[in-house]
Amino acid sequence: MQPPDDDDADNAAQPSPDGYLIRAGYAFDGDGSCIAEARHHATAFLETARAAHHLTISERARDLTVLVVSELVTNVLKYAPGPVLMELRATAEIVDIVVWDTDPTLPTPRAPDPDRIGQHGMEIVKAVTEALFVEQEPVGKRITARIALADTLSPA
Repeated sequence: MQPPDDDDADNAAQPSPDGYLIRAGYAFDGDGSCIAEARHHATAFLETARAAHHLTISERARDLTVLVVSELVTNVLKYAPGPVLMELRATAEIVDIVVWDTDPTLPTPRAPDPDRIGQHGMEIVKAVTEALFVEQEPVGKRITARIALADTLSPA
């Protein structure tokens, strides 16, 4: 699934039944280049959301989205064999980053340790997201990280 084309401009203000204004899916083969490719897709997705749906996306939200995409896809490459699926979806207030991989083992953030080199990915993701959901699937697992598009969420 790719970002909507110009024919969808008339429907720009109409959310889908699940509340998302825009969504896009990407499949990666799991080689080392897919981390940069995933970051590129995340940046392009947010730009499309801003331009086509007039969403306000803070610089912080853009940077955090790219960081979380990078951390989640990197973890897949390190710990799960096979392909990587990523879906990005946005409402007027949040972006959800969904990453699926083939390993059913649920990630467990390690205790903070300033002397540990590496393996801080899930700590970082947990610290910068509004919400983090991890679900086992019939094959593998799905991780959903939620980031506010504005610097603070509205009370609603």
